[in-house]
Amino acid sequence: MQCALYDAGRCRSCQWIEQPLSQQLEAKSLDLRQLLGDAPAAEWLPAVSGPEKEFRNKAKMVVSGSVERPLLGMLHKDGTPEDLTDCPLYPASFAPVFEALKPFIARAGLTPYSVARRRGELKYLLLTESRLDGGMMLRFVLRSEAKIAQLRAALPWLQAQLPQLKVVSANIQPVHMAIMEGEQEIFFTEAQALAERFNDVPLWIRPRSFFQTNPAVASALYAAARDWVRALPVMHMWDLFCGVGGFGLHCATPQMRLTGIEISPEAIACARQSSGELGLSNLHFQALDSTQFATGQGAVPELVLVNPPRRGIGRALCDYLSAMAPAYIIYSSCNARSMADDISRLPDYRLARVQLFDMFPHTAHYEVLTLLVRR
Repeated sequence: MQCALYDAGRCRSCQWIEQPLSQQLEAKSLDLRQLLGDAPAAEWLPAVSGPEKEFRNKAKMVVSGSVERPLLGMLHKDGTPEDLTDCPLYPASFAPVFEALKPFIARAGLTPYSVARRRGELKYLLLTESRLDGGMMLRFVLRSEAKIAQLRAALPWLQAQLPQLKVVSANIQPVHMAIMEGEQEIFFTEAQALAERFNDVPLWIRPRSFFQTNPAVASALYAAARDWVRALPVMHMWDLFCGVGGFGLHCATPQMRLTGIEISPEAIACARQSSGELGLSNLHFQALDSTQFATGQGAVPELVLVNPPRRGIGRALCDYLSAMAPAYIIYSSCNARSMADDISRLPDYRLARVQLFDMFPHTAHYEVLTLLVRR
């Protein structure tokens, strides 16, 4: 993939961009096999990849520069800003949004936040697009509520320019640290969630709820998990670290009892909304810590699906899973190293199946789906 930002030395986020995608997949597959060397898999399915450019459904832009000439992009380690609106990872539909936002920042008087001087109001712009209908969610991350009235007053102009904006909000993040968002969300639209659909499964995206950034590969990941689960004799399943419910909603059947656990109340609200649309009465989603939930239960499901953050599920949950002994564990991971560590803590399970999903082209990162079967 050609990238003018990379060629000019202005951005190095895509460290592998000079390698063809085929070579990137080979390197990632080799890395995964080496990490799982102590737990050889019975079956390796072909790696799944998607488009090499314009695949992202989300942009997280640091706002810098001046109110009259804002820059949307990132800050280098030395604090100098870099405009990334031409990044080829973003779909073409993002360009008119970025173009409209620059004059809007001046119209609304949203002074970009200066990290060095600790002054200004607008820290980030967070843009998410739905593949379902092209609708978008736009979030302004502000230092305080000082500019809310100005933002609200100027917003009709932006909405007239960009009718695709379905959800618009301001997030208040007062802390002088590299933290993307705060606890408070102020909505300017009646809609508070963006509709999405993968594999005919309704999904919802809310502010402060995690959602995969590569829809094409995420759809394949959820479909693979669905096919794996439905080939197993499973009537009771846990979906831990479930997020907005992508895995559980794909895997569930009318006959199956499924409990999804996620610590984010916003994500659970999305999962419940999707569950209601599907009309599945045996799906239950709760906003709890996954490890605390699992270790406090008595009934043992036949299958536990885990999709933890990069740190993995950890020793406590591994020990509990070993003790409760479900027949099957499906482990979805964005960090194969922590996953390999966790698998080593589950000696009573054999690695039956592995598949790599190239969710992050042009980088060393990837997703993995594994099936563990009780020995």
